[in-house]
Amino acid sequence: MKHKPGKKIKVNRIPERGFYDSETINKIIDEALYCHISFIQDGHPFIIPTIHARMNDHLVFHGAKASRLLEQISSGEEIAVSFTILDGLVLARSVFHHSMNYRSVVIFGKGKLIENKIEKLTALEAITNHILPGRWNDARKPNEKELNATSVVSVKIDEASAKIRSGPPKDEEEDYDLPVWAGVIPFSKKFEQPEEDLKLKSGILLPDYIDKLIKSKS
Repeated sequence: MKHKPGKKIKVNRIPERGFYDSETINKIIDEALYCHISFIQDGHPFIIPTIHARMNDHLVFHGAKASRLLEQISSGEEIAVSFTILDGLVLARSVFHHSMNYRSVVIFGKGKLIENKIEKLTALEAITNHILPGRWNDARKPNEKELNATSVVSVKIDEASAKIRSGPPKDEEEDYDLPVWAGVIPFSKKFEQPEEDLKLKSGILLPDYIDKLIKSKS
């Protein structure tokens, strides 16, 4: 599916870096571990980082029932959500052309509160497994008290666009002869070796899905 680039999501600055197809957009959303949600409340702008998960063409978020962010989302007012993955530092010969290689997405949508218990648990499962695939089936599920204290909201992705920069620096032609190092310093997120909880009972081994995560990001 390709999102029609409306005025709000159209990439105007270096338009060739803009992408509007769902495959590209969803891949970035799914890889990003967190996002930032922006909204206007009482005439003031706010932007808050939070954990997310994507369920088809919806985003789901969770938090305490007293959360101002979730209250705002469930009100049905439009919000904006941004995701960014850093891939490298781009060092040009001139300061003007320094940049970063990145993959980013901006979406606009309206949210609603998820009240059905099964749908709520399904969304919480998606959020948990977005953090770490396989964790939901391993850890204790929310009890009634915890579930009642948690709000879960869903936001339909109404409009979305991605912007991606990759490749080497782009210098001015006359600068290529300058005696200045130029290139890209690649960046990737890396998880270190797990540190056991001091209260962990003896004999509990590191789950395979955590070992797999560490090896995949090492």
